[in-house]
Amino acid sequence: MKNTNEKTLKQAIEELVRAYGLNDKLLKTQVEQVWEQIVGKDLAKHTGKISMLQSKLIVEITSDALRHELSFSKTKLIALINETLGKSVVSEIEFF
Repeated sequence: MKNTNEKTLKQAIEELVRAYGLNDKLLKTQVEQVWEQIVGKDLAKHTGKISMLQSKLIVEITSDALRHELSFSKTKLIALINETLGKSVVSEIEFF
């Protein structure tokens, strides 16, 4: 019989993340990793700083031409990021 105080490892980690206020940092790290998977290594090389402001993903792109090109793919990128993470994390992307 399972003790009511017993938790899965996942539950314990989630509680620690919440308790120490690490949700934002964890999400940022996850989005950074997913970004490279989605856009590929070549395009990721032109990516500078990535930050999250609530559900807005802010991405520095070092190439003006690439920034312009990516601006047409915002909706698709948002969908791919959220799908890859398995939850709705990003609702908007801003390139600078």
